[in-house]
Amino acid sequence: MKRIFDRIRCARELARVRPPVQPVGRVAISMRPIFASWGGGNQWLLQMTRHLGYSGYSVRFDLREEVDAIFINHSGLNDDMTFGVDEIAAFKRRYPRVRVIHRVNDNDIRKETDRMDALLARFNAVADYTVFISDWLRDYHAARWFDPARPHCTILNGADPSVFHPVGSRDWPGTAGTPLRLVTHHWSANPKKGFPQYAELDARIAGGELPGVELWVIGRWPSDLKWKAARTFPPDHGAGLAGLLRQCHGYITASLHEPGGMHFIEGLQCGLPLLYHLDGGGIVELGEKFGVGFRDDLLGGVREWKEAYAGLRQRVLNDPPSGARMCTDYREVLQREIVNARK
Repeated sequence: MKRIFDRIRCARELARVRPPVQPVGRVAISMRPIFASWGGGNQWLLQMTRHLGYSGYSVRFDLREEVDAIFINHSGLNDDMTFGVDEIAAFKRRYPRVRVIHRVNDNDIRKETDRMDALLARFNAVADYTVFISDWLRDYHAARWFDPARPHCTILNGADPSVFHPVGSRDWPGTAGTPLRLVTHHWSANPKKGFPQYAELDARIAGGELPGVELWVIGRWPSDLKWKAARTFPPDHGAGLAGLLRQCHGYITASLHEPGGMHFIEGLQCGLPLLYHLDGGGIVELGEKFGVGFRDDLLGGVREWKEAYAGLRQRVLNDPPSGARMCTDYREVLQREIVNARK
């Protein structure tokens, strides 16, 4: 029932974005937006759908009519796709000028599956252009199936800047009287999202090893994890989530082998410097710029992060990730592909 209401809300939201009678281009996307707490691919989709509409493109989520370009935004491990690789291949035979752009945002090592890489390779076979959400993910797949000589680029994730922004965020003064508040949030309860490290941090705070440090946890976590000192919140998204993030001073992610991720991006855009795991995959590419990494010495990582806080905070405020920049980069790929198809 909740999914039905989400779909209704989706239709109402999309109806607000009305492209001109003669659109710049016609685009089909392989997944419908969900207006709820969901994964990073859905956050990309919500932003891109609005951005394309405001930029004069018509957007649909099926292949019932001719389009100029297709975005593949998922690869079929669940039922969220509205059309699959066979439908795309048939559509290309019918409309040879259509351009297919594949956004690659996943892998097997993160999910502990054995089908995702093969599915991505199968979908990529019908693509004209590939966008990876991190250089790390590109290199991962290049070592397995992707030919880096094929047309491609990397576009890092960005969150909606009208929601995830630092205005009203808290600056930690570094004084003993002001607790340092670290936060993390995850839609998934998969332990590889970093829950062993979050549990360790929670235990060290409860044991008095990190006086003046608090941990907030938003979202879901493994059912057998019993928090000792952390303040917990149910899954949230949009303005509610951003409001919680801005009440904190720093963002911790111990997620492993992330293709790119969106959770820590939302924290960064709210002005929170990053404490990240050095085996975080694509997270490391922004972590090196905006944070401090750790592996086995979590306690030492927190202490180093506290020392570096002021400089990291200013760096985040000066040049944060941006959903607006991300959407513009994708749109430029899209329009270039459409133009090339019409030569």
